[in-house]
Amino acid sequence: MPMIIKPMIRLVGVEKKLGGQPVLQGVDLSIPTGKLTTIIGGSGSGKSVLLKHMIGLMQPDHGEVWVGDVEISRLSGTRLNDVRKRFAMLFQGAALFDSLSVFENVAFPLREKLRMKGPAVAKRVEEKLEQVGLAGMGHKFPAELSGGMRKRAGLARALVMEPEIILFDEPTTGLDPLMAKSIHDLIVTMQQRFGFTAVMVSHEIPEIFAISDWVAMLRNGKIAAMATTAEFQRITDPDIREFISVGGTVALPGSHVG
Repeated sequence: MPMIIKPMIRLVGVEKKLGGQPVLQGVDLSIPTGKLTTIIGGSGSGKSVLLKHMIGLMQPDHGEVWVGDVEISRLSGTRLNDVRKRFAMLFQGAALFDSLSVFENVAFPLREKLRMKGPAVAKRVEEKLEQVGLAGMGHKFPAELSGGMRKRAGLARALVMEPEIILFDEPTTGLDPLMAKSIHDLIVTMQQRFGFTAVMVSHEIPEIFAISDWVAMLRNGKIAAMATTAEFQRITDPDIREFISVGGTVALPGSHVG
């Protein structure tokens, strides 16, 4: 496993069982600061569970989760919320509130978390909508948007808090290949523009090799490999070679949870 000189997030020996079944079985993983790292693995290998540990939505049964110099796995209440302010998360379905307009969806975290009001909210929201290609669309409701536009609105809401870290859980699920590419390209553009640390869970192989700085593979509850994109594609392990050659559709041994 390569040495990350300046990790933003670090998991050390993380173990987690769900329903009595082992999901994470000693995960050691360092996420580089200011880079886009993509986590791949078979269907049901626990990739989303891994993300939830990074942001403190789940606590490990054993092991440590570090965000910067703070170990978060046993934090709760205000101390955990203070760490979470460094994060944003883009879920598979964008997780927009159907009863709120796009503008109000994007404004929601500013009002709820930062207690911002008035013109400052409008300025920040319109700025982010323009950055993701939704200028002038704030009045629309989620039901009026295409799948790709909903993903863009979700990204605007993630960006509006100007976080240090954004977690992406299968951000292109349900999109056709052209639309998926446009969302991937937008994520890369935003990451390079603002320099946040990005962690993406994805099954989009080989597409992720064109957008990621680092790739890590979860297999049998552990990180089987992590490398820069170019180095990862040269890995000779036969299971990994098969997995990436068939587009990530192989269910690897030990896969049992999403």
